Amino acid sequence: MANRRAFEIAFVGLKPGVHEFSYELDDKFFIEKGAEDFQNASAVVKMTLEKNTGFMILKFEVGGKADVSCDRCGNSIQMDLWDEFNILVKLVDNPDEMNENEEDPDVFYLSRTESHLEVSDWVYEFVMLSVPMQRMCSPEEMGGPRCNKEVLEKLKAMEAKTIEHNANTLWKDLDKFKEN
Repeated sequence: MANRRAFEIAFVGLKPGVHEFSYELDDKFFIEKGAEDFQNASAVVKMTLEKNTGFMILKFEVGGKADVSCDRCGNSIQMDLWDEFNILVKLVDNPDEMNENEEDPDVFYLSRTESHLEVSDWVYEFVMLSVPMQRMCSPEEMGGPRCNKEVLEKLKAMEAKTIEHNANTLWKDLDKFKEN
């Protein structure tokens, strides 16, 4: 990753208190991380780091837009990215053991001897989590000029066939009770 150092925070040199960082991400960042879910991404992640004695609280605010494929018609639509995430980073003597045994995904352990905190994986993960699970055209756009009309017609035909098949099997099973 060419700009890897931008995601490394030298927290040892920071005074206790709140510090702000901002990351502007585009397709290059996501391609390097292996993301294939969207294109034309333009995300901004604002991170605040509250440094305390023995621990840090990281707050990530994700915003932006990305083009994704519609789950219904398959055409590309633009979705808003927005979410907030928090992570508690605790400084300990045995971070590997503590991270292995920790059940809360919002708690991360770091060695007391570390001087830098690398946040690119968290930034990537949180942007990916901010992409909506259901990716469909809005009701106003459904069947509009940007929708793939062939796919929508096939879906309607398949739905009608399924309803007809289910109706036939339902009555077929009920007919068995008539005969008894």
